Amino acid sequence: MRSLSILGSTGSIGLSTLDVVRQHPEKFSISGLAEGHDVALLAEQIREFRPDAVSVRDAESAMKLRELLGEHKPEIFHGLEGASTIAALDGADMVVSAIVGAAGLIPTVNAIKAGKHIALANKETLVVAGQLVSDLVKKHNVHLLPVDSEHSAIFQSLVGHRQEDIERLILTASGGPFRKTPAGELANVRPEQALKHPQWSMGAKITIDSATLMNKGLEVIEAHWLFNMPAEKIGVVVHPQSIIHSMVEYIDGCVMAQMGMPDMRAPIAYAVSWPERCESGIAKLDLTKIGTLTFEEPDMVRFPALRLAFEALKAGRTYPAVLNAANEIAVAAFLDNRIGFTDIAGTVDKTMQAHEAYTPIELEEYLQADRWARETARKLIA
Repeated sequence: MRSLSILGSTGSIGLSTLDVVRQHPEKFSISGLAEGHDVALLAEQIREFRPDAVSVRDAESAMKLRELLGEHKPEIFHGLEGASTIAALDGADMVVSAIVGAAGLIPTVNAIKAGKHIALANKETLVVAGQLVSDLVKKHNVHLLPVDSEHSAIFQSLVGHRQEDIERLILTASGGPFRKTPAGELANVRPEQALKHPQWSMGAKITIDSATLMNKGLEVIEAHWLFNMPAEKIGVVVHPQSIIHSMVEYIDGCVMAQMGMPDMRAPIAYAVSWPERCESGIAKLDLTKIGTLTFEEPDMVRFPALRLAFEALKAGRTYPAVLNAANEIAVAAFLDNRIGFTDIAGTVDKTMQAHEAYTPIELEEYLQADRWARETARKLIA
């Protein structure tokens, strides 16, 4: 039996992970849960899965949780330190890192240092500090398994093949809700429109990133670190049906693709059960009902966020951390109706232009770039 700790247990990835666990009580148990927004839902999860310890956002939430719980009261921690404690619990074999944004970096680093295998749904961990995390994974001899459907597809398509035979990695993108929206209308997009993703059910921040194509840009950077591929050998293709989750092209012209219905339980199940497989509960793929699969080039003029991500990856140093931090601030401002949809990428672009990059070594140096970018983006928005 494999014991899991889940960082972000009440978010969309956390809920899907617990559904996989629920289907396989003989395979999985829960050691720890960490969440940041929904104490009532966490209380329900505690009653069902009986973790040894949990973490919430702050002391007030911890007090509320204690009031909600009955006889079974696990140890309750709070804040960043609490999430880091859950990440390093002695009883856990694997940590599912699903906290949204750069907030997941420190707990994930602590999990790696504690020797935990990582099922990584928090792409920002590698976007912000890819070199540091990669070095720690090697040093502590842990597995870093992708949960994002695109990276899981690549991971599966690489099995049995040599690194030197890879021509390129091809990430697929749904194109988001504004794939066909004229460029002149994008400035008038409202948050409620951007939150209606055509294929996937995700949290607000990731849904907005999918609408701007920044999410695909962050995935390009994540793929660079996961698979040791330069930017020049990573491509993106828009695939609105979201059936092919990504592909690997080899030097002989052959292309390996992983297909399935757009449901995050499949890549989650693969990550937490690897190297085995287990039933995920998703609907079976019937290509005769789908009928047609289409593909398009991404429009980096209408959606400059993807271009900015490629530029940040090629420039390296602290640029990816700055890209991510500025984007998080800009997306929050858009959701709060303080800036327009096209201002998201504009804010990121201006922040990157103002940055004097350096080569970070220690964790604090990555965090320093993150803090600088957030403050700069806030000033630009104000």
